[in-house]
Amino acid sequence: MEVTKQWFKDWFNSPYYHLLYSNRDEKEAAAFIDKLVEYLHPAPGAYMLDVACGKGRHAKYLADKGFNVTGIDLSEESIAAARKLENDHLSFFQHDMRLPFRINYFDLVFNFFTSFGYFETRHENENALRTLAHSLRPGGRLVLDYLNSAYVTAHLVEDEVKEKDDVVFDIRREMADGKFLKQINILDKKQLIRATYTESVSAFTRADFEAMFALQGLVMTDVFGDYHFNNFDEQHSPRLILIAQKPQG
Repeated sequence: MEVTKQWFKDWFNSPYYHLLYSNRDEKEAAAFIDKLVEYLHPAPGAYMLDVACGKGRHAKYLADKGFNVTGIDLSEESIAAARKLENDHLSFFQHDMRLPFRINYFDLVFNFFTSFGYFETRHENENALRTLAHSLRPGGRLVLDYLNSAYVTAHLVEDEVKEKDDVVFDIRREMADGKFLKQINILDKKQLIRATYTESVSAFTRADFEAMFALQGLVMTDVFGDYHFNNFDEQHSPRLILIAQKPQG
């Protein structure tokens, strides 16, 4: 599969991306965030950063709980939609997560639903993690929610066809060069358009993240294997949910 450099720029701005993923389980996401807030027990009005926030639904959910939330995302279209939700406790910015953003500022930084590992090189991904780490105030905590690479490898569905609103998505998956690749061939039957996009996500493991976190001075405090906070099991857990803290001083 051929992967375009910075494939995410075009794909995440495409209406087909939003159509393909329109059935994401928002109830599950809300339940996970509720459980996370209960577990982390942030102070009232805590400052939070949602990195790769998309259209801002989860950032809004946190802001509605009384926290001061900022969302950043590379997609101009997603941020344009998110800005319609802005209020005194909620703001959004179009921003590349590889670049610094508000140093030593946030009590909590979130990166939800495998919104990491998209970049071509390990160095670029480390730059993104550095942004997350540097944006935390001393004592602040990072929550990074990733796929479990061992589980995904074992359960990889190589070929799949979906149809939504007269758009056919022919999806092919493979693992190559340490990355999960997903080629999405699109046939829009209404507009008679064909298009192809390829997603690329690094097959990072717990050990990879431990090394990258240490490089940024983050101390890993918890690792969970699903949205119900069960213990992480490399062979059986669908998710790799990492919680780390920035040391005081």
